[in-house]
This record gives sequence, structure tokens and C-alpha cells, in this order.
Amino acid sequence: MFRFITGKPLWINLIAGVVILLLLLLFFLGSLDLITKHGKTMKIPAVTGQSIKDAKKLLEAQGFDVQIQDSIYNDTVPPLQVIKQFPDADNLVKINRTVYLTINRSVPPVIDMPNMVSMTFRNAEMVLRRYGLKLQDTIFKPDFAKNSVLDQLYNGESIKPGTKIQQGSAITLVLGNGVGMELLVPDLFGLTYREARSVISENGLIMGSPLPDPDVRDTMNAFVYRQSPDRLDDEKKLNRIRQGQVIDIWLSVIKPQRSDSTAVQNQ
Repeated sequence: MFRFITGKPLWINLIAGVVILLLLLLFFLGSLDLITKHGKTMKIPAVTGQSIKDAKKLLEAQGFDVQIQDSIYNDTVPPLQVIKQFPDADNLVKINRTVYLTINRSVPPVIDMPNMVSMTFRNAEMVLRRYGLKLQDTIFKPDFAKNSVLDQLYNGESIKPGTKIQQGSAITLVLGNGVGMELLVPDLFGLTYREARSVISENGLIMGSPLPDPDVRDTMNAFVYRQSPDRLDDEKKLNRIRQGQVIDIWLSVIKPQRSDSTAVQNQ
């Protein structure tokens, strides 16, 4: 064979080599379509809503590769059901194309309970949605902060922020109804401004602007000699007030003395 090649003139060998290379190139190009299945496409079937087992069986039977791209949790969808596919159904692709599937998790993930206390109801709803939790119910309690979250309950019990809880759990929110509890007007007579402010705050009331006498220099240590609303009404009975209402006070340098005319008649 070697002698046959060397026995020929060089130019004949060169031409033969070129011809062989051209034949190999033409054979390769001709078989390329067969290797890559060029021009052979299929519609991707719709598998959204099917179980992952059925979806894989259908896709692989038609020549597609299947890969699970992601898993999320949705409590309204059966476990291991296909939620999303890519490419979408009815797209024309090569039959050996990979189809990526997003499925519903079989077990809900565990999350940290958020803190919604003091939020408005609207903000709390957004937080629940963001964390994948459900609003089970709302309970209203007397409080001057209308629609403000006073407590968050899980299975009827308060749940602290950071507690581990399954996504999809139902949460009940305790909200203020905008009407504070009715209580007796606190007696501020003779208290210092500092003491009166503490009593007002503890009762869920609001301190109005203090009204000091002209000679008062140290407001914090001045004494209350008058308040509005008064502790007693015109019939010397105890006045009532609701949380969230305002109490005004008048201040004096001298501590006042209570007169006998302030005797109380219980209602």
C-alpha cells in the first residue's frame, strides 16, 4: 500500500488527498442533520397540573429530557403537582430538548413567625402574604388605636415572633376597635407634673399641653391643682373617661390642699 502511494507522482497524491478530504467533509455535513435531528421539532405537551410522575412519563415518552428546576409550597395545590413548565406548552422545540419543571412541595417549609404587633391591619395582611401565612380571623378589643394589631394568635394562643411555624398556618389577629375602655377619671390633684404624666400614661390616656402658672419655672416638679375633665361631676359623682382621650392639667409652684367639698358619692 505504501509502495503504491510512493510510486505515484506527488501531484497525483495531492489531488487524491484533496478528493478524500472533500468526500469526508461532504459525508460529515450530510450526516449532521441526522445526528442533530435538524428540522425535527415537536410541540411540548402541557403538563402543568399533572403529578410529577405523570409529567415525566409523558415528556420522556416523546423524547424530552426532564429536570426539576424548583419547588415551592402552595397549600391550595396537591403535593408534587407541576405548577410551572419551561418552555411553555405548545412551543416548537427539538425532541431532545430539556423541559424544566417547578413542582409543589409535599411538606410545607418551616418559617419564623413575624412580629405584627402594633402594625396596622393592612400592613399585617401584607406581612402574612409575604410569609405565606393565612388570616384565619380577626378579634376586636377595646383600644383607642383603631385597627392596630394588639396580639397575634395561633391555635387560640399568643405566638411570639421568631417561633417556628409551618408556612400556610392560619393566624388570628387581635385588633383595636378604636374605642378605648371606659374607666374612672384618675385623681391628679396634688401630684407633680412628673407623677401625673405617669398616671395618665398608665391608664391609656393622653396628656394635653400643661398650663403652668406664670411663676412656675420647673414644670416637672410643679403641682397639679386643676384638671379637665374633673374627677367629679357637678353632683360630686365620679366622672368616667375612655382610653385615648385627653386630660389637661394646670400647674402651680405650691402644692394644693384638698377642701372638704370634694367628697365623693359612689355611683
